[in-house]
Amino acid sequence: MLHPPRHYVYLDAVARAGSIRKAADQLHVASTALNRKILEIEGEVGTPLFERLPRGVRLTAAGEVLLATVRRGIADLESASSQIEQLQGLVRGTVRIACAESVANDLVPATVAAYQRTHPGVQFRITVGGTAALVRDLLNDDVELVVAHDPPAAEGLQVIASVPQPLCVMMRPDHPLAGQDSIRLADCERYPIALGAESFGSRRLIDRLAVKLRLSLRVSLEANSVETLEFFALTTNALCFQFRVGTARDVGRGDLIAIPLADRDLAGGKLVMAARAGRALPVATSSFAQTLKAALEGM
Repeated sequence: MLHPPRHYVYLDAVARAGSIRKAADQLHVASTALNRKILEIEGEVGTPLFERLPRGVRLTAAGEVLLATVRRGIADLESASSQIEQLQGLVRGTVRIACAESVANDLVPATVAAYQRTHPGVQFRITVGGTAALVRDLLNDDVELVVAHDPPAAEGLQVIASVPQPLCVMMRPDHPLAGQDSIRLADCERYPIALGAESFGSRRLIDRLAVKLRLSLRVSLEANSVETLEFFALTTNALCFQFRVGTARDVGRGDLIAIPLADRDLAGGKLVMAARAGRALPVATSSFAQTLKAALEGM
């Protein structure tokens, strides 16, 4: 395994911890020694990289520029190590994925389990969150792959797979709307609604259409957890919204049903898997990406 230069490790650890003392504890070095090393690096660069605060440190603008290069360097070293291992006939390493909650409880872990049956030396770290946070983690090289709903177009994104993902209304089987084949957002206006947080891809779509149609939705609950929204719908007979990929488990158990939304503005969603443009992915990540791509396209 190729190891990054120590000053790369020091800068990255302090930036992530937001504290020299906390970073020193994680690195198992004395905080005074780490602080001295940071001061040496700042002296070599010729400008402060961290702003000293009463309770920790924060990157300066110069520090953010340097750290972006440092993290790319660390990522490239990890990729080189992975490629060397491949030359030696090994496929191992850690794959870091950031994904939407809609695929975190079923599709992604199931694909990971299937992949590990033939690649037991590969470990996985999965981060779950809203689209904006997921893309930010990818562009910061905190993860190698992202699976998100309708991420905004960005120069730093390299799309590996993109599949249609219509939005559905979820409800109890005894709900008044349960007998319909499709539903429009306007049909939901007279019923209580559990709505995802503003970080959710589905929330942005719904908000835009509600403004366009001048709808007044009866939002009884707002949450940043899909499970919370679905449980509320189950216990109160409210409506909630979820992309089709995230409905399988509850529908399969018979707890809730999912009916597609017929509005054109809500039917054109995409589930996207992407990497950071220009990054050479480690062998294990590149290999798993092809497996996950096949799973997405086979939905």
